[in-house]
Amino acid sequence: MLLEVEDNYQKQTYRTRCYIYSPNGKQLLNIPVKNANSTQKTKDVLIDYSFAWQKQHLKSFAIAYRSSPYYEFYEEEFNALFEDKPKFLLDFNLHCQEVILDFLTLEVKLSRTEKYLNNYNNEIDFRYLANAKTKHIFDFTEYTQGFSDKHGFISNLSILDLLFMEGTNALIYLEKQQFDLL
Repeated sequence: MLLEVEDNYQKQTYRTRCYIYSPNGKQLLNIPVKNANSTQKTKDVLIDYSFAWQKQHLKSFAIAYRSSPYYEFYEEEFNALFEDKPKFLLDFNLHCQEVILDFLTLEVKLSRTEKYLNNYNNEIDFRYLANAKTKHIFDFTEYTQGFSDKHGFISNLSILDLLFMEGTNALIYLEKQQFDLL
């Protein structure tokens, strides 16, 4: 899989945000960045540590998932993501991706772009999925979620929702889904 690291930064993408299932429904968690603009390369975007957003995120995850079946199984390694303070957003995202792939016991050969390409010749281009402004609706089969008795099934949340609820069955669940990504 080829990871785009040479593109220009775009605001309001999933590079800085995710959604979780909180007691109040769908909750946005956002990573603050320092003075990022569209002329800056995504790989050069700095994370803003001027306030304790990591502590806030960890608290939100704990409130949302502490009672889920598999939270404790992943908790230590997951919490370690927020103890480090990588300088760049890309480094944080790549580390998160590595940990999630490990949680899924999924081996994926990853390589990074060396220059920005408008079109990939031999790779499927999923860059459009990073855009949070465009609603990408995927028809997920419902699985048990922590607060579904209050708010029903909420689709299109962070992969962590599935992992904390389904544990090692998360990969099997994903394999059974029919995604039309192209």
